[in-house]
Amino acid sequence: MPELPEVETVMRGLDAVLTGEVIRTAETRRDGLRWPFPDGMAAMLQGARVEGFRRRGKYMLMRLADRPSLLIHLGMSGRMVARRLGAPPVPSLGPHGAVSDARGHNSPPEAHEHVVMETEGGWRVGFVDPRRFGCMDFAPREAEDSHPLLVGMGPEPLEEGFDVPALEAALAGRRTPIKVALLDQRIVAGLGNIYVCEALFRAGIAPTRLAATVPGPDATRLVPAIKAVLQEAIAAGGSSLRDYVRADGEVGFFQERFDVYDREGQPCRLCPGPDSCPGIARLVQSGRSTFYCPQTQT
Repeated sequence: MPELPEVETVMRGLDAVLTGEVIRTAETRRDGLRWPFPDGMAAMLQGARVEGFRRRGKYMLMRLADRPSLLIHLGMSGRMVARRLGAPPVPSLGPHGAVSDARGHNSPPEAHEHVVMETEGGWRVGFVDPRRFGCMDFAPREAEDSHPLLVGMGPEPLEEGFDVPALEAALAGRRTPIKVALLDQRIVAGLGNIYVCEALFRAGIAPTRLAATVPGPDATRLVPAIKAVLQEAIAAGGSSLRDYVRADGEVGFFQERFDVYDREGQPCRLCPGPDSCPGIARLVQSGRSTFYCPQTQT
């Protein structure tokens, strides 16, 4: 499932092409995805001017003038694909939202394209979701965080509100493993399996440690490690695993920089040498694969 860096990358690409545009037509090609679409969703989108975007955790909010915000979740395989009307190749939407003249090699997908919007400025944006675990809904602009999918969500890890005292307070007294605690969206928003594994490795913290034992020097290392791995992943356009691709149809490449994720049995990059390293280990926590170095993470 796309995590915070992938969602941020897609959102920046959409922001670059849609903000300021008026949606000329909107079409829903099925009744819903994971849940039914709101009644009259296409009619509500038609004629709306896009004022901007906001990300909350793994959700995107497309803000519309004088109308509710459109809440978008990509699910396991969803992606947003943008192209110029009448131009089959997909234009390049960079991870920082810059639109270039480079032409992609992918024709706009038609199969599994469940929602389509066209703008007065000549853009066509489709929501493609083969597995149909994504969702779209409306949320009042003034009460976005009260939407049932967002309410109770923890602080954004890249914002100032997520700091060492905030993390320590959230972990105090928790008897669950730190890896499981960090996946709890009430502790911190947007973190997923990949980047929690990578952040714990950078901070030198074993994923099996009880969350309540982390406050102190470990939390002081963990907060900047979380921020750094997320920022680097966003700069790299995210990771491409299974069905995930960016809004321009291209893949991110942060997976080339993984220190531990999906590297079971390989030497740890921090150990002195392969002879002294037991190799990266894998275990299952709450149904998810955890990758870590038993020697450098304690």
